[in-house]
Amino acid sequence: MAVHLRLSRTGRHKRPMYRLVAADSRKPRDGRFLEILGIFDPLKDAGVPELKQERVLTWLRHGAQPSVTVRTLLRRIGLWKQFEAEKAAKKKG
Repeated sequence: MAVHLRLSRTGRHKRPMYRLVAADSRKPRDGRFLEILGIFDPLKDAGVPELKQERVLTWLRHGAQPSVTVRTLLRRIGLWKQFEAEKAAKKKG
């Protein structure tokens, strides 16, 4: 089973909110998921997601592939750099 980290849309008409979820890649966007990892409200001033950072890192360590948008959000909060540093240290040592 290929696990992807992606956004699932919630909210109402013209007021989107998104959940960051770990889901099977074969399931639809708003379908079943394995775990909710955080929320993202693009209409807030900061536009910064509220994530369970340790759980996101756990899924990434186990091979979950983030979507392009999720990778951008992870870069915005610095979590992607932390994951890349861990991966480089593991490969080096």
